[in-house]
Amino acid sequence: MYLTTEKKKEIFKKYGKSESNTGAAESQIALFTTRINHLTDHLKISKKDFSTQRALLTLVGKRRRVLDYLRSRDIERYRSILKELNLRK
Repeated sequence: MYLTTEKKKEIFKKYGKSESNTGAAESQIALFTTRINHLTDHLKISKKDFSTQRALLTLVGKRRRVLDYLRSRDIERYRSILKELNLRK
């Protein structure tokens, strides 16, 4: 599998400040971004995989909602996570 437990812990440690902080908005956004990038690469190869395309759209929506939540709560954290992950708004 492309996203192992160790890789998830590494993402949570880098963006959520600890391995067990899986609920932080930054760590959720980073995890969603990793999954979105993987599905995007898959869809470049398999253009007719519509179930994966739907899953990708739901993940993008989830990430957008968490980003909107973070923007409404703390604009500085929002700007920093956008800069770290090279996302654009």
